[in-house]
Amino acid sequence: MSVSTHGDLGRGLDGLAQISSKILGAIESVIEGKPDVVRLALTVLLAEGHLLIEDVPGVGKTMLAKALAKSIDCSVRRVQFTPDLLPSDITGVSAYNQELREFEFKPGPVFANIVVGDEINRASPKTQSALLECMEERQVTVDGRTYPLDAPFMVIATQNPVEMEGTYPLPEAQRDRFTARIAMGYPEPAAELEMLDVHGGPSPLDRLQPVAQDGDVREMIEVVREVHVAPALRGYAIALVAATRNHPELRLGASPRATLQLVRAARAYAALDDREYVLPDDLQRLAVPVLAHRLLPTAEAQVQRRSPEQVVAELVERVPVPDHRR
Repeated sequence: MSVSTHGDLGRGLDGLAQISSKILGAIESVIEGKPDVVRLALTVLLAEGHLLIEDVPGVGKTMLAKALAKSIDCSVRRVQFTPDLLPSDITGVSAYNQELREFEFKPGPVFANIVVGDEINRASPKTQSALLECMEERQVTVDGRTYPLDAPFMVIATQNPVEMEGTYPLPEAQRDRFTARIAMGYPEPAAELEMLDVHGGPSPLDRLQPVAQDGDVREMIEVVREVHVAPALRGYAIALVAATRNHPELRLGASPRATLQLVRAARAYAALDDREYVLPDDLQRLAVPVLAHRLLPTAEAQVQRRSPEQVVAELVERVPVPDHRR
């Protein structure tokens, strides 16, 4: 089934709701007991963003990334990041063709609709930076030539906490290109028990069949772009982001890119709720996953064990909510 965006937005939203429900159901057949995490992952896809999944080993980070990728019938490539991985291993390389007597570009794994980067912070910062251009500009430049990437394009990266052995912290510029960061968290006992039953046999990931096409996703993204954001709510998003730049416990606040991605994510979140307009609640729910990973706390805040997530949550409570109905 394909979403039709010809006509009014309501018809487009109906199609989006049907297909997104199928995608969510497919992912949740693999990831038990994490509906909020799964919904946020789909929100990032429809917001034309990239997702960073950070948590301790063994809680299903890679499984979530694979389930989202497999639920959509599109090109998917997986990159296992290791300390010896080179930038050309990701972007591709120009190799000399003896028969043609000229250099020929061999595309790397980044030339896919969904790129799953497993344990991204185990590679060196130089290799991590190979993703910067393609994540922001949807293109790759190799040896002076630029190659466009097909839409939809999404990087889903997993990483272990920085305290884990053999990890490199992601540079600020890299983190800023991820629309949202989520943590899987440990499953509830009931979900873990169900997981033991389900995963006792063949992996549910092997049974997962695509429920949408890449064309469906492109059309869903077009619907999301038309979701209305009132001027007052645009000002509210700017106020939330600006508050991080003046906070005494933060030495680096969120960038203008963060404001743009917060509004894009809010549009997608509203569309998944079958709404043609964004509410303040959408911005408030997304503020922590969209903003917190971009912030750097001061040394004093670190000593006091104050996390960026706590700071953003307090700012959401403090920044006045506008009357968006005017």
